[in-house]
Amino acid sequence: MSDAILILNAGSSSIKFSLFGGHKRPDPKGLICDGEFEDIGHRAHFVAKDRSGTSLVDQYLTEATSHKKALATLLGWVERQFPINRLVAAGHRVVHGGSLYSAPLRISSPVLDELRRLVPLAPLHQPHNLAAIVAISKLHPDLPQVACFDTAFHLTQPEIAAAYALPRAITSQGVRRYGFHGLSYDYIAGVLPDVLGPIIAEGRVVVAHLGSGASMCAMRRRRSIATTMGFSTLDGLPMSSRCGNLDPGVVLYLMQEKGMTRQAVSDLLYHSSGLLGVSGISDDMRTLLASNDPLAANAVDLFVYRTSRELGSLAAALGGLDALVFTAGIGEHAPEIRRRVCEQAGWLGVELDDAANVAGAAMITTSGSKTHAWVIPTNEDLMIARHTWHLIEGHKTEEH
Repeated sequence: MSDAILILNAGSSSIKFSLFGGHKRPDPKGLICDGEFEDIGHRAHFVAKDRSGTSLVDQYLTEATSHKKALATLLGWVERQFPINRLVAAGHRVVHGGSLYSAPLRISSPVLDELRRLVPLAPLHQPHNLAAIVAISKLHPDLPQVACFDTAFHLTQPEIAAAYALPRAITSQGVRRYGFHGLSYDYIAGVLPDVLGPIIAEGRVVVAHLGSGASMCAMRRRRSIATTMGFSTLDGLPMSSRCGNLDPGVVLYLMQEKGMTRQAVSDLLYHSSGLLGVSGISDDMRTLLASNDPLAANAVDLFVYRTSRELGSLAAALGGLDALVFTAGIGEHAPEIRRRVCEQAGWLGVELDDAANVAGAAMITTSGSKTHAWVIPTNEDLMIARHTWHLIEGHKTEEH
């Protein structure tokens, strides 16, 4: 038998998962399979493929499949599909760890109680993350579980970078800038020395995590100095369907003058804004780039403008820029967006190599560029697997 670690990312209607070998520190070659359940609550679609991309399962479950039933299906399938692997731990992406949790940790009843108290800070994500933990604990009571937090990476920021100009009676209740996508930034920080070299990696680096959810992070010595997301995942860059940075007066206006309810405003800002809202066509950058509709072009223009403007802000927080890194879906796969952002960053010493950019090379700037830009694929699941493995192995060592 060989150890295996299950990685889970539970959302409101989906569960994404991956399975890594756990007999040693997980690496990309240790991926056994990955997949997801879509449309949970209705007729859930269960798909999985192995590391080479070969389909292992593609099936629909019964109507009204719950998260717990989907997880039970997953655990049973893993046992049957990989009989030589013994599940030794489950690692979870948990969106919010608040100011309390600065590192991954094993889940216990007191920890779960603390995480429930953070639900108001991430009401659209945290309940589903925790529901998966509870479901696994009932289905597999003896399986160790580990929580890995999207906020933890940013707790290295200086106090002034996390503060809002609000009365201390409010900020003392946890109203501050937390930042998100921390597991992605954690992974990128770990590989920077190998890609950029040890000297530049420790310098002033801005990482642009551009995907359906988008943010940017300023790093110095591979630690978070500032980031575009704040108290919630609504802040910063415009995203697929989220608004990004918004004057809070707009929210007051919509509620006080237009009579919108709190739920209506929430739906507007989270689900009907961003690329989708501006274009009126799609929330997918690929669709917008391929469209001849001027509204699609306008949505792309706004995304590039906001990204370029935030890059300037983060460079100011760092006191300069030594490297720019693109990652996540858009950052890794949309050369047109990289081109436009790099051209806007010419004032920061970025000189694009068009051929390298189109080819998807690791370095996409010229050899003479004062500031180099890079494309580095992120791997949040691998980061969770490694954190989980370290905690489980450390626990074994303590027991012996």
